Amino acid sequence: MRYSLFFCFSLFTLSVLAQTKASGEVFDSNGEPVPFANVILEGSTVGTITNEEGRFYVESDNNYDALTVSFVGFETQRFVLEKRSNYNLKITLKEEENSLSEVIIYQGKTSKKNNPAIDILKKIWENRRENGVKKFKQYQYDKYEKLEFDLNTIDSTLIESRIFNGMEFIFEETDTNNITGKTYLPIFINEESSKIFGDNTLNEEKKDLLGNKNSGFSNNQNLIAFIKDLYADYDVYDNYIKFFDKSFTSPLSKTGVGVYNYVLSDSAYIDNKWCYNIVYYPRRKNELTFKGDFWVNDSTWAIKDINLRVSKSANINWVKEVYIEQEFDVLNDSTFLITRDYFMSDFSFRKKEEARGIYGKRTTLYDNYKFDIKKPKDFYDNEVDPFNEAIYNRDDAFWHNKRQEALNKDEKGVYKMLDTLKTVKAFKRLYDIGTILATGYIDYDGWDYGPVFSTFGYNTVEGLRVRFGGRTYGTLNDLWRFQGYGAYGFKDNQFKYGVSGKVLLDRKSRLILSAGNRRDIEQLGASLTNSTDVLGRSLASSSLITVGSNDRLSSINLTNVAIEFEPKKNFSFRTDFTYKTLKSASPTFSLDYFIDEARTQIASELQQAEISTKLSYTPGRKTTGYGVERTLINEGEYANVFLNYTLGVKNLIDSDFDYQKVQLFYRQPWKIGGIGRMTTTLEAGKTYGEVPLALLSVVPGNQTLFSIFNSFPLLNFYEFVTDTYTSFHLEHNFNGRFFSRIPLIRDLNLREIVGVRGVYGTLSDENRALDASGIFLQAPDLEPYYEYSFGVGNIFRIFRLDFHFRGNYFNNTDARSFGVTGAFGFSF
Repeated sequence: MRYSLFFCFSLFTLSVLAQTKASGEVFDSNGEPVPFANVILEGSTVGTITNEEGRFYVESDNNYDALTVSFVGFETQRFVLEKRSNYNLKITLKEEENSLSEVIIYQGKTSKKNNPAIDILKKIWENRRENGVKKFKQYQYDKYEKLEFDLNTIDSTLIESRIFNGMEFIFEETDTNNITGKTYLPIFINEESSKIFGDNTLNEEKKDLLGNKNSGFSNNQNLIAFIKDLYADYDVYDNYIKFFDKSFTSPLSKTGVGVYNYVLSDSAYIDNKWCYNIVYYPRRKNELTFKGDFWVNDSTWAIKDINLRVSKSANINWVKEVYIEQEFDVLNDSTFLITRDYFMSDFSFRKKEEARGIYGKRTTLYDNYKFDIKKPKDFYDNEVDPFNEAIYNRDDAFWHNKRQEALNKDEKGVYKMLDTLKTVKAFKRLYDIGTILATGYIDYDGWDYGPVFSTFGYNTVEGLRVRFGGRTYGTLNDLWRFQGYGAYGFKDNQFKYGVSGKVLLDRKSRLILSAGNRRDIEQLGASLTNSTDVLGRSLASSSLITVGSNDRLSSINLTNVAIEFEPKKNFSFRTDFTYKTLKSASPTFSLDYFIDEARTQIASELQQAEISTKLSYTPGRKTTGYGVERTLINEGEYANVFLNYTLGVKNLIDSDFDYQKVQLFYRQPWKIGGIGRMTTTLEAGKTYGEVPLALLSVVPGNQTLFSIFNSFPLLNFYEFVTDTYTSFHLEHNFNGRFFSRIPLIRDLNLREIVGVRGVYGTLSDENRALDASGIFLQAPDLEPYYEYSFGVGNIFRIFRLDFHFRGNYFNNTDARSFGVTGAFGFSF
């Protein structure tokens, strides 16, 4: 009872603070909802546009007595606001005389010819580079960014839920969202102050982070980085606006006339500049488009104000609504610069109006612009800086000076509320569960058990396999890390283990020394470019179901010592020394090879010492953390170039072979505007010298029912073996571009995926003669082997099915001409 009274009192207090609130629906004379109607607080520029169901919500801190509702083809309606808070209003618009044709045009497809709105749009295209920081050679400005997450649709059912037992006090901080009109509870806030420097002649930009502060998660840089990556920077003048790993067609795009309807709605003076108002909305459902309006100046053709709202029918998961608003100011009567950027998203499992979810809100403010102050090129190159804890512990005086707008009452309350919440046991339990699901580890005061998802496994040799392991973990910025595991197979009755350690010797150059040892069962040939990571993922124990029998597993004893450093951001150099012992792990599989010229003596175990040098370049990669390990936050979004040279040294610690191996790996993702996302991968390699099967390059087959990156789903393990190879993979996800145009199917939000992969390789006669395994060694040297596939993604928003077809080599033993693989995954 006490909390209910306080809750009601809090709502009353908040309603007094927000001076004018109004929500409702707009209908025509037939009772049909009117989408995209303008709703303005009379005497102001504060307003909104009705959604597809004709609903609206508008709010201001000032007092207003009336709403003005307008829509092309209808008479403007003035609606008197009798109270400060006016909810569930029903507003009916009357059609203008002789304007039926206008209504039909506006609600359907507008003409592309003789349309004044499109004439204005063409002026915007012509002048887009004459506005913003791109107009100048160099630029710099202050940037303040505020991120906030809120639990929305707060009702009595949620408040009384058992999950919040002991945490009821948090509901004292509820408020109403000024876009949707829903009640929400702030649960997270992060502030950042930085200085941005840029050079358009060098195509370089640098960010100098000055301060960072958040509620209750001061050291959780992973969480901060993940949230910030969701809201990547964008430019409304670009043809495509990219966020949530999707490319949305901008209403200012040169391709916009093909996907949007445009209507010249109004004109007025804004800040003493005559501006036109253009309303836009999608021509078709399910496409990645927006609806909204923008004001554009009549002389510079620069955007003064724009808002963008993602349609609920857009093919995007877990997001019910997205609202973007940007404001621009004029510089020297000629150039418009962005001053405020507001981005709000409503994350939810369902897209129904009443569905509960989480608001993600980002407010970015820009100030103190300066231009044509040249900096040397090395100023931009020097990006790798040591972690400075002071940045994350700035005092109140710093934030008072750096905030370009003060925190409101609710935002201040989040800091206090989260500090209190961290002391509540119920919250700690929820936080621990979330951490386990996100990281796969259970925290035990400096030691993490896990990965928990690797505790049980199965393979032909070991049968049921049990694994226990863990790692040291103090903070994300630990300078050293030790980890290990032990495993036992109930079929082979053998114990396996792995241990490794690494230490960061210098933060700036990221000089790292590492070493480790592993004795385990492994599936060799799972990839062409193998990693020397001692505790890398073992394919042998990761699948419970396989296609056909797989007993071609190896027993490996691997010791590795490595040193690596990063002379330039995202460019790393690594040198390894590796010593390994390899033999078959199954009586039905052999790695035997001849050890004499007469080919009469056979060895079943290989001992080999290797020295390798690896160069890796990953432009565009984003990481978080300054410790010995860093967390990747934009996986799959950056290119990766990898070059490896390996030298095998005979007689070094009884090593068996002399050889050299060169390998190249290049992966490139491509976002191709409105037609989806493509990923291409090229691999090439050559081994110089005579080596046995265990040291050859096995074309990676896949005998599981799950999709595995850069493998061939219709190849069996060891079906192709090479010493020289070139491999190419291409996959394109159309993001539902074609399914969205098919009635009934488009409501499922499915996504089309096509792929093709091929490999060409050879195997020398000398290496064939050295082999005594009894396996028929074949290389794809008659013609390149290839496969192609068609897939359907986003099934129930979490599952993908791929249908694979073999293109040739149908006469190979146990050749599979058709197969199906699937994968689970979270994606927007």
